[in-house]
Amino acid sequence: MLKAYDTEVKILGLTFENPILPASGPIVEGLENLLTLNALPLGGLVTKTISVKGAEVMKPCIVGTKNMVYNCELWSELDHEIWIDILKQVVAVKQKPLGISVGYTLADFETIVPKLNPYADFFEVSTHYNKLKLVDLVKCITSLTDKPVLMKTSPQSEGELQFVETVMSSGASGIVAFNSFGPGVVVDLKKRSVLIGTSEGNTWVSGPAIKPFVLKRIAMIREHFPEIPIIGCGGVDSAKDALEMILAGADLVQMLSGALLKGRQNYEVVVNGLKQVMAENDISSIESLRKTGLGLVASGVGGLPEIDETLCIRCGICAKVCPMMAYPQEKELPSVNPSKCMRCGLCESLCPKSAISGVLSIAR
Repeated sequence: MLKAYDTEVKILGLTFENPILPASGPIVEGLENLLTLNALPLGGLVTKTISVKGAEVMKPCIVGTKNMVYNCELWSELDHEIWIDILKQVVAVKQKPLGISVGYTLADFETIVPKLNPYADFFEVSTHYNKLKLVDLVKCITSLTDKPVLMKTSPQSEGELQFVETVMSSGASGIVAFNSFGPGVVVDLKKRSVLIGTSEGNTWVSGPAIKPFVLKRIAMIREHFPEIPIIGCGGVDSAKDALEMILAGADLVQMLSGALLKGRQNYEVVVNGLKQVMAENDISSIESLRKTGLGLVASGVGGLPEIDETLCIRCGICAKVCPMMAYPQEKELPSVNPSKCMRCGLCESLCPKSAISGVLSIAR
């Protein structure tokens, strides 16, 4: 039985039972989706980005692969008046904090923010399509609401640190980092064309493949801004991913592609897995992990691979992937030729049974 590992997060004057939230996207579009997510053990809710008029999205608009999601979606396809009726019903039964994502022009904000304000616990403002000056954007939003306002940055933005400095000094309550990467292209080889995309063939990329880039950028932002609220977003697919993002500096974690690729039940899998992964890694609370700080100096051992015969299943993966052919192919139990081994760590990282140590981790 697991100890009482503490997953609670208190931030922005709100209490989240755990740090996992959905990210803005198709899975939070409309009443049925939000009510379904409200019934799951998520820490909070977030809406699709709402604007005055619903977006006209080219169809098809989403393609999934094993580790990535490509999309050419825009904001919500529902007008804001429809959203007001949806939010009334959600707020009547919601069991967790609700973030409302909004966009995009000053005129849009002046129209929708006062109308949405009664239903929001916090606002999230995407800068993905917005070309306005950040100072004007933040000051406009914060003048229209008494709720926390978090600015969502895009990896296409130049100078993340300058972005954070600008929005926080202009009155924002925190940031969401990051939106999807792009533009990219999805190729249909048979048709000799792009499969989905805007009129320019552009798509944006999310999913597990982008997580290393997001972790690095969040760690960099946290190092320079130790106290600001940060919601991490990008590449989370498991409880381990979420906790890694918190170690990097996030207070809360949003997930979208991990639910698109595996189904919305993956939210429950991730939340339910938090305490187990916390136990395996001696993490007493989300708060303590957040305050640890991610050390960016590499800690790999760098020695020769050592094989635990009791764990090895003789699968041959280590010999197959070794770039220096340091594992004799004919041996049933792998052994390393030390004169060939470059001590890179690839074999240890890909061993399916963790039977190899000594390169990345301390030898058993």
